[in-house]
Amino acid sequence: MARTAPQLRRRTAAPTARVAGTAPATRRGTRPPRPGERLRYRFDNSMARGTPALVGWLAAVTAVLVVAFAAAVSLLGLRGADDPVADRSFADEVFSALLHALDPGTVAGEEQAPWRLVAAMLLLTVAGLFVVSALIGVIAAGIDARLADLRRGRSIVLERDHTVVLGWSDSVFTILRELALANESRRRPVVVVLADRDKVEMEDEIRAKVPDLRGTRVVCRSGSPMDVDELAVSSHATARSVILLAPDSDDPDSEVVKTLLALTHEGSEGPRIVAEIRDPSNLEVARLVGARRTSLLDIRETVAKLVVQTSRQSGAAAVYTELFDYDGDEIYFLADHGLAGATYEEAQLFHERATVIGLLDGGVTRLNPPPSALVGTATLIVVAEDDGVLAGAEVARTRPDPAVLGVEDGTDAHPTRALLLGWNERAPIMLRELDHYAEPGSTLTVVTTHGDPVLPADLEHLAVSVVRAGTTDRAVLEQHVVEGLDQVLVLCYSDHLDAQAADARTLVTLLHVRDILSRREHQTAVVSEMMDDRNRLLAQVADIDDVVVSGEIVSLIVTQLSEDGRLEDVFAELLGSEGSEVYLRPAHWYVAPGAPVAWASVVAGASRRGETALGWTSTALAVRGEDFGVRLNPAKSDLLTVLPGDRVVVLAES
Repeated sequence: MARTAPQLRRRTAAPTARVAGTAPATRRGTRPPRPGERLRYRFDNSMARGTPALVGWLAAVTAVLVVAFAAAVSLLGLRGADDPVADRSFADEVFSALLHALDPGTVAGEEQAPWRLVAAMLLLTVAGLFVVSALIGVIAAGIDARLADLRRGRSIVLERDHTVVLGWSDSVFTILRELALANESRRRPVVVVLADRDKVEMEDEIRAKVPDLRGTRVVCRSGSPMDVDELAVSSHATARSVILLAPDSDDPDSEVVKTLLALTHEGSEGPRIVAEIRDPSNLEVARLVGARRTSLLDIRETVAKLVVQTSRQSGAAAVYTELFDYDGDEIYFLADHGLAGATYEEAQLFHERATVIGLLDGGVTRLNPPPSALVGTATLIVVAEDDGVLAGAEVARTRPDPAVLGVEDGTDAHPTRALLLGWNERAPIMLRELDHYAEPGSTLTVVTTHGDPVLPADLEHLAVSVVRAGTTDRAVLEQHVVEGLDQVLVLCYSDHLDAQAADARTLVTLLHVRDILSRREHQTAVVSEMMDDRNRLLAQVADIDDVVVSGEIVSLIVTQLSEDGRLEDVFAELLGSEGSEVYLRPAHWYVAPGAPVAWASVVAGASRRGETALGWTSTALAVRGEDFGVRLNPAKSDLLTVLPGDRVVVLAES
């Protein structure tokens, strides 16, 4: 043991001494860098700065070459004593060397010079060729890189008073079409689209699907709307409004809320924001984030309410579409009207080409107020062709004729029988809405292939039964599409199938339903829900009363809200069960049939019933190709003859 301990100590110490003694020589990380390595490191850093640094290095190389050769010519006397310009200054030699370096043709001017000078200038020219070639390559590479950056859409948008669309879905094309119509009266309008997609692909799709932008310029940028830095590329802070689309992802509402945080992180001031929410349970948290300047559109509830409204009366979808889009007549607000001392009834008859439908007073919207309500300082809510009509509003050229007003005090309230084919996440909302309008004793049968229907527990007037069966099975449909049905609603299986497959099932169901109903004597309204607007034309083959395309109608409402936030309350009342809604009622309730009457008389007839006349429908208009024969906002002096089957479009509470 006495001999072993020192040996162990020596064996342990030896490696330590060897490592300590050899580390500075062998371990590169512990010795100081050599001068050459420092220069190489600095050179690499300068080269990493891109095209400007490369051009700078080439300029430095050119300067060294020019000065070196000019000094050689001057100091070594390469021109010779017989050269006429042998006594030129050093500055002249530098300029001459520069010409030789940049222009190979300059050598041709030295034919009479001494061979030593010609050789030196030839050598300088060859070196200059390499420098110039490298310079051209560097510049070309820099231009290519810049073009690639532009194609990636990373540059900031320098616009003001523009509209920003964040996200990408099929709704983009409808929104752009509507914005193009809304912007026709603006000077050089711009729409910026920011989405996490390739810029060139977005531009190509927009050109293919929205070929006519009517003077509106669309600027596409690539980036995530949820990223604060990438969001700044759209210049949203200087925009007129921001439209936030719900993405096609597993959790779209979370992405919408995160984008709202990015938009509002600097405070509540800024442009108006319109955001789509797919799940109603996320509305509250989105409201907390969006503050006061955000309008939230519940996609599920909006589509469900519209389907219910249109299912109650044929042709209603055409009325809502006309009010929601910018093609034709839409809703505006008129503050400078000069009718402070007039009643609502008098205001309805005042304008020739504008239909007054309500009042906005102190931020509170009232559609179809009592005829005796005073206008006062309230803003008029009107339906007009465009805001230019309101600027020089024409006074009505005719007055109503009391002798032709209708005398029938009719009502269309009765217990109904309805059939709902299909099921999706919007169906429970539809059942609640149908229950609001149903008379006691009304019934509804649900037939569905997919899903597990859970009926709302708070239904009061509507008795609902559920049948699990195939909605494309002819035998099943023959059993449930029976005589006496008031309405048939066909929903798409959007929760279980993709858009095209769901619409295909819906179309097959519609063809069977229409064929069965054609053999029944009772007239039954059929309303269908579609996912893709391109399938609307196919649905017309089945002679459907109304087709509601969920994505399109939401896009129309979103665009309208982005242009004027005051429309939020108007649309909420039009689609909800509270307040006044759209009804299509027999025309003979308002004016006497058989003789030509002015539209002003129809307006007066509706006002006498506590209703607001918006337009009318007739078989004659339908024959001319207008949507279900619906015409909104006729001029007060327009003449019409009430025929059997004609109806008046009114706002009424029941």
